[in-house]
Amino acid sequence: RTTTARPSAGRAARSARASQARRVVARASETDEVAMLTKMLELAKERAEAPAAAAPASSDSGDYDGPAFNVLTFNAISSVGLERFPKGRYAISGDGSSFGAEPMAIMLRSHKLQESDVDPSVRGIVRCGAGTNNCNVPKMTELGIPVFNTPGANANAVKELVICALLLASRGIYEGITHVENVILPEEKMEDEKIAKRIEADKKMFVGNEIAGKTIGVVGLGQIGARVVEAALALGMNVIGYDPVLSVDAAMRLPGDRMTRVTDLKELYAGSDYISLHVPYIPGVTHHLIDAEALEACKPGVSFLNFARGEIVDGEALKKFWDAGKGGKYISDFSDPFLNGHPKHVVLPHLGASTAEAEENSAAMAADTIMNFLETGDVVNSVNFPTTITGSREGHARLCVVHENSPGVLGQLTTKLGDKGYNITQQINNSRGDIAYTVIDLQENPEDPDALQQEIAGSIPEVISMRFLSDVFENKMGSPGTYFYVRWA
Repeated sequence: RTTTARPSAGRAARSARASQARRVVARASETDEVAMLTKMLELAKERAEAPAAAAPASSDSGDYDGPAFNVLTFNAISSVGLERFPKGRYAISGDGSSFGAEPMAIMLRSHKLQESDVDPSVRGIVRCGAGTNNCNVPKMTELGIPVFNTPGANANAVKELVICALLLASRGIYEGITHVENVILPEEKMEDEKIAKRIEADKKMFVGNEIAGKTIGVVGLGQIGARVVEAALALGMNVIGYDPVLSVDAAMRLPGDRMTRVTDLKELYAGSDYISLHVPYIPGVTHHLIDAEALEACKPGVSFLNFARGEIVDGEALKKFWDAGKGGKYISDFSDPFLNGHPKHVVLPHLGASTAEAEENSAAMAADTIMNFLETGDVVNSVNFPTTITGSREGHARLCVVHENSPGVLGQLTTKLGDKGYNITQQINNSRGDIAYTVIDLQENPEDPDALQQEIAGSIPEVISMRFLSDVFENKMGSPGTYFYVRWA
């Protein structure tokens, strides 16, 4: 379907395991270090030359009074994020019927997205947070819709909770509080003098350990893991890190030789007093990463901190580990049918990103990301589409095409446009898995964009969706909502 919108129209066996882990970053030789530094410099130059990724794409609305980009929201989104959208140019609502036209993007937090929530008019989906398990990513990929997230926006909030959990695991803080409330206060009938004596006398029941000088193993060295590493070092701990897919950018955030990085999880297990988990849940890869085999490789008194995903830890195996007289505590914000109610399992509400600051940061980053995509076609922080930074538009019209990652599609696109007499001033083609994303700038505006889209779609069946971008707020070639084709409508 093509929307010519007028104002009223409407994502192998577990390779991460210890015996199969590959070396990502070890104690590098001088040659490796030079190569790494060279790559870092190249990336720094690219960042300096490229436009700011996901920066606000628009300022205030000025005198614009035409159709708006309609953004449908689910959940309560922080006003700090919503206020990023220029009034008049964007219409934001949790009620799609209020737009008077179809939604063009979706912004959400924890809502479990259903296919029925997504109209064919939706160009992109952004989640205020890092995890996208609730966004039905495989289906959205099939439909050709990019799903964006906000990596790092809540990283500090989660890091602080991990440090809290580290202290809960090392000292009898939670147990002591519970003892005072459930034992001392009722037994001493709220008599202050007696309560004070019991508090002093019962402290011997909750002797713990200091964390300074102990070793924490950090599994996953991304935005959150890197911050946990820095915080642990600042607290006088030794750190062992593991990440089988460590990127150069992530490596740049790490403290170098102040920590030990390993490529075999068994090394981390054997050397850690505490293990903090910061990996995504990937069936067949990180499912039950901490299982019976992993536990046997750990120190007898190891404690686990898990604010990533509950499925990463095999609760049944951990229960057996505890029943054998081993293991410290397990601090998490996930329930587990085998561990619920166990004195060593301290469960918190899902508080990782529940700070005012994290919600504001996530919402603002989400708003900037989706605006940038809608107005320029740039893809930044997508979990299912290739990163694509287009730069300034070279020409009048920009055609953004989502298509199957099949041989020959790019050639067919450029040939079709050339045969029609259009001069291509810039083209970018990137792919990720089964999806490819092509951006083509044309020197002139097509006389009939609708007809051109229909002709392209009719001759290239691999095309999933297309949209033309020009100066949409100046109506030089359409306005928000116009000239959008989607195959599955």
